[in-house]
Amino acid sequence: MSSVKFQEELREKIISDPDVILEDQDLMRALVAANERSLGDNIVDLRGIAMERLETRLDRLEDTHRSVIAAAYENLAGTNQVHRAILRMLDPTDFESFLKELGGEVAQILRVDSVRLVLESTENGDDPLVKRLGAVLTVADPGFVDGYLSQGRNVPVRPVTLRQIHPNNDHIYGEAAGYIRSEAALKLDLGQNRLPGLLLLGAEDPHMFKADQGTDLLGFFGGVFERIMRRWLS
Repeated sequence: MSSVKFQEELREKIISDPDVILEDQDLMRALVAANERSLGDNIVDLRGIAMERLETRLDRLEDTHRSVIAAAYENLAGTNQVHRAILRMLDPTDFESFLKELGGEVAQILRVDSVRLVLESTENGDDPLVKRLGAVLTVADPGFVDGYLSQGRNVPVRPVTLRQIHPNNDHIYGEAAGYIRSEAALKLDLGQNRLPGLLLLGAEDPHMFKADQGTDLLGFFGGVFERIMRRWLS
């Protein structure tokens, strides 16, 4: 095909369907650049400048749009995880099975590497149940929960604490302490005249739980967990 015939066919195609060019950003940029070159160095193309600014704003809007959609999907996935974990916690018919599910299926649903329940007690922790379920359940002295959450600082203790950590002993996480790098710590109100408890979700990923993340879902999860625990302890 000769170049003249090709040019004629291309010209007819563009005239019959100009949207082909208008919808192609690369073609439009090339045409605008060619137009600017034809104007010379002493001419300021205000329309071209305005178009570049509009393109920049459009790119920012598209990036924001993608970020909002990604966040929405992430929140939906997180909500589904929490709901599935709660339903799983409601299945057991005895406390021992409940704790086993907590360290097993519930941990898998939440995609964490360790789940630990810490209960403050004035007893010495020699209960056979505590020994059998040592992979999930830990008994601590009164005042431990607030001290663990505040790390010895004079700061308010929040219901949900997200942070990156490096456990310096195996008192809480046991054998998992060597690889836990972030945690969600949920303080538990176990009812009137009862000492507080603590639910710890530990992750090997140091970015799984960070202080700048939202806590609404975990706060809801902690509230449900408190009510389940009150039922078992009543």
